[in-house]
Amino acid sequence: MSQIGHELVVVGGGAAGMMAAITAARLGADVCLVERNPKLGRKLYITGKGRCNVTNHCTPEEALAATPRNGKFLYSAMNKTPPAEVERFFTELGVKLKVERGNRVFPASDRSADIIDALFFELRRLSVPIIQGRVSRLCAEGGAVRAVELSQDGGERKELPCRGVVLATGGASYPATGSTGDGYELARSVGHSVVPPRPSLVPLEAEEAFCGEMQGLALKNVILRMKDRKGKVLFQEQGELLFTHFGLSGPLILSASAHLRDFEKNAYRAVIDLKPALDEEKLDARLLRELGDNANKDMQNVMGSLVPRLMVPVALRLADIPPDRKAHDVTRGERRRLLETLKGLTVRIKGPRPIAEAIVTSGGIKVGEIDPRTMQSKRLPGLFFAGELIDVDAYTGGFNLQIAWATGRAAGEGAAAFLAEP
Repeated sequence: MSQIGHELVVVGGGAAGMMAAITAARLGADVCLVERNPKLGRKLYITGKGRCNVTNHCTPEEALAATPRNGKFLYSAMNKTPPAEVERFFTELGVKLKVERGNRVFPASDRSADIIDALFFELRRLSVPIIQGRVSRLCAEGGAVRAVELSQDGGERKELPCRGVVLATGGASYPATGSTGDGYELARSVGHSVVPPRPSLVPLEAEEAFCGEMQGLALKNVILRMKDRKGKVLFQEQGELLFTHFGLSGPLILSASAHLRDFEKNAYRAVIDLKPALDEEKLDARLLRELGDNANKDMQNVMGSLVPRLMVPVALRLADIPPDRKAHDVTRGERRRLLETLKGLTVRIKGPRPIAEAIVTSGGIKVGEIDPRTMQSKRLPGLFFAGELIDVDAYTGGFNLQIAWATGRAAGEGAAAFLAEP
């Protein structure tokens, strides 16, 4: 088994890993970066629909408030590397940024490749070697990290002697990008506990079959309220959602899914206001007008001016109105049910889609086993964690990448300081 050595091995060439490697190298550490894909940042390429929602233009406090899972753990890292610092970091690397709705920050070019290229060329400037391969084992001796075992194509194995390791392998979402959960097993092998990974920012499966009838229908400017079994509103926002063959997807649903934390013990339902610009009184007046103007038409033909075509039979069925009912024959009770359907189309949620379809993973290395200032393991000196591998996750809007940058920098600084100790 051949050997080549570096002081610090960063495992994972995503956002957190590249930030950790850059940070440590800038502080003088001898760093190499191991990535199993031929190119760095594969998951970054697809974030923000290929535009890369770099961070959120907000305060550290607001970023922490948008992190429902173990946000307090991130207090030190987030205050040391707040969103403003992330924006400055990329601006200094030559990437022009812009702020859009919801304070989402994107490259001005709308190209995620600009973010990845900036990180890659900084790694090159710092002479950080990039090794393609998969770390299959952490080698610990005398209570400290001594090496990692690297498996490469063709079955060749190499041992990389080192004094420190940063694990930034990502979670278990989007496995095609390389996030296959390897980091969990590596951490377990040296005594770490792993909170079972679950999907977050993920489409949702529905009990109702009518979602499949409306497959492909996108609704814009609707209000989604996600309620629990007791009727408590867990999430409310206006925006866009999509009906699919299995249930619901789209930006609103992905955001709402982060609030649904206990499918085993709770029951959730999505309540969609299709006419948020009209209160009930105004909508009722609109319905009366439509019925009066189209008195001799079948309701299946009248409904086209109220809802999209694919929704017409569904809305009539939910309101219990026969499609061939003449408009002038619609009763007050039927009109009321139609109004309630338009203001509160309800979909019972069966559960989330598989973790492979999630944008981020909830769960991971227990935060109680990690020093929140340095991201160093409390179980094994010289081992550091960064990014989605840790049991933290946030809402959509650039907050999860903000966590990656902040924990990546903290891990890089922590590792460099550890290596500088005599």
